[in-house]
Amino acid sequence: MKVLIGCEKSGVVRDAFLDQGYDAWSCDLLPSETPSNRHIQDDVRYVLQSESWDLLMVAHPPCTRLCNSGVRWLTVPPPGRNLEELNEELEEGSQFFADMWNADVPRVAVENPVMHKHAKKRIQQYSDIEFPWKATQTVQPWQFAEAEEGPDNVKKRTCFWLRDLPLLEATGNLDGSSARADIHNEGPSPQRAENRSRFFPGMANAMATQWGGHAIRTT
Repeated sequence: MKVLIGCEKSGVVRDAFLDQGYDAWSCDLLPSETPSNRHIQDDVRYVLQSESWDLLMVAHPPCTRLCNSGVRWLTVPPPGRNLEELNEELEEGSQFFADMWNADVPRVAVENPVMHKHAKKRIQQYSDIEFPWKATQTVQPWQFAEAEEGPDNVKKRTCFWLRDLPLLEATGNLDGSSARADIHNEGPSPQRAENRSRFFPGMANAMATQWGGHAIRTT
């Protein structure tokens, strides 16, 4: 069972699948954070064309302009930017998301923050396969946490667009009342975007168990 984790250099999701025996690979334009012979440094679109895959998980595509949190910049650009540049980035991000959704892979999961309507319309325009207006599922990392002090016990609304994959079921034993706001409170730094997009081990393990198992049963 060949699994490709696109837009990931941390290896968190890749390693969760590897630990359960899958032929899993991560792919990103940047090198792996830790030495690994299971990381491909390339554009994920080229990798999808060069080999056949059974499951594609796009961990956090670089689509800042698609997120609802930044929609205000599409009318009043931040200092040093202009509307033409931002709209170009919106077009590029929408096309990339559509390329992932349309990938010639039987089962696809794309993770992204809450998306604004302008991005959804563009993705629908580019999609050969019907693209759902709403995310298939929304979860929180703390739903997969087993210890209050653990890395998963945080708040971060995470949206999944799923094609031929089941909804991810919570595996944790916490109710969210002790979940930390680490992601929201991340201070300004060169690593801020990277830290905020890092995946969570409990959720990654649930993906490997549930989505990997589903892929095997339906192959």
